[in-house]
Amino acid sequence: MKIAMDILGWFGSAMIVTGYLLISMHKVNGSSILYQLLNIVGSALLIVHTVYYKTVPAAALNVVWLFVGITAIVRIRIKKTTPKT
Repeated sequence: MKIAMDILGWFGSAMIVTGYLLISMHKVNGSSILYQLLNIVGSALLIVHTVYYKTVPAAALNVVWLFVGITAIVRIRIKKTTPKT
């Protein structure tokens, strides 16, 4: 089980770092669904990892990170579906 949790943690970290790299290299922007999904899935994987290891501060940070990403996607979707006046 420990190996599976470590793999999840590494994948989650890699996803968040990949999102940051894409933003830093101007390949995507903050309104990109790809960027937000990398953060959401990456933080979800890290939540599983940090809860398993009982690292509460890191788990809390990733819960916040997850909700920031979800909020961003909801706002992006609303903006795309709202008719322009």
